[in-house]
Amino acid sequence: MEPTTLSTDRLVLRPFVPADEDELYAAARDPDVQRWTLVPSPYEREHAHTYVNETVPNGWRDGTAFAFAVRLGAEGPLVAAVGVHIHTAESTEIGYWAVKEHRGRGYVTEAVLAVARWAFTELGIGRLEWRAEVGNAGSRAVAEKAGFQVEGILRAGIVHRGTNRDCWVGALLPSDLGLPSRLPYLPAEAPIGCQAAVSQSR
Repeated sequence: MEPTTLSTDRLVLRPFVPADEDELYAAARDPDVQRWTLVPSPYEREHAHTYVNETVPNGWRDGTAFAFAVRLGAEGPLVAAVGVHIHTAESTEIGYWAVKEHRGRGYVTEAVLAVARWAFTELGIGRLEWRAEVGNAGSRAVAEKAGFQVEGILRAGIVHRGTNRDCWVGALLPSDLGLPSRLPYLPAEAPIGCQAAVSQSR
């Protein structure tokens, strides 16, 4: 996949590049980012250097991970990071975090929606999944504002700092954004199935 730049009314999203190293390093040292995300902790300069010079370009080249630096305009400050990770043909996950000084202004929701539309139209995925450790209220608020439907709690659904943690899981479908899907979607008829199960148990 060729590196892609996206834009919204307020934001420019482009792949991280070496020039982003200083801002990334400063932002990722925030204790809240380290508490709720998978960035290394403690976060050292070498982590930022490797990320912008190797991890990000390799992900784009291999088509397995697409990380965007989110800026307030083309020349503005780094305000967030959003990434899409292709785990399998049926499993694609989005992750994000906001720079401390720029939280609470709707930037992440705006960026997540832009990336989701791009993933549905350009990558052709049929389901974009979101996971966050239970208790990460900020991440959940963004997901819900972007239209993700929270589907429940997965026990030991994520690994964080060497421990299994329960996580919320939710998903966004192309149809949630008024977009066509590459494959037709046939949802389960839950009410009918529940009624049948009840009648059989009597």
